[in-house]
Amino acid sequence: MEDWNAWTILSKPVTVMIQGIADCNAMSQKFGLVLSNQQIRNLLEHRLGALQNAGRMEFGDGILKKLIIAFCSSLHLSQNNYEGTLFSLQKMFYYYKTESLEHLSDDALITAMQTVFNGARQGSVEYLAGTSLEAICRFFTWRGSLCGK
Repeated sequence: MEDWNAWTILSKPVTVMIQGIADCNAMSQKFGLVLSNQQIRNLLEHRLGALQNAGRMEFGDGILKKLIIAFCSSLHLSQNNYEGTLFSLQKMFYYYKTESLEHLSDDALITAMQTVFNGARQGSVEYLAGTSLEAICRFFTWRGSLCGK
């Protein structure tokens, strides 16, 4: 997945994107979580694959920075599982976004994912991946807003 040329046409230059994610280390470091430049590069490469698998295109920064900011304070993340968890969260985000037909905002979807991830299943990405879009929508119905409205 080293084909950065097609990707950079649609988004910021790779070096700018790497630096933007690296800047998140200032916040995540407070929780003992730091991404190396190689890990960032890996996550950005996986972003391309996740977008392709979900049949999506994305412009600008992408969702990775928002995911880092939202999840870095989770008690269920450690330096050992940080990169892998971010990879899974990014993949799930794009899947849910596509399945919701864009009825959920990025921030609302991340909040729902955070709630499931940090809830009773205590950081299980497998459980989150198995959570249906219907269950995510129930979260919003419960919170007073209807999914799809």
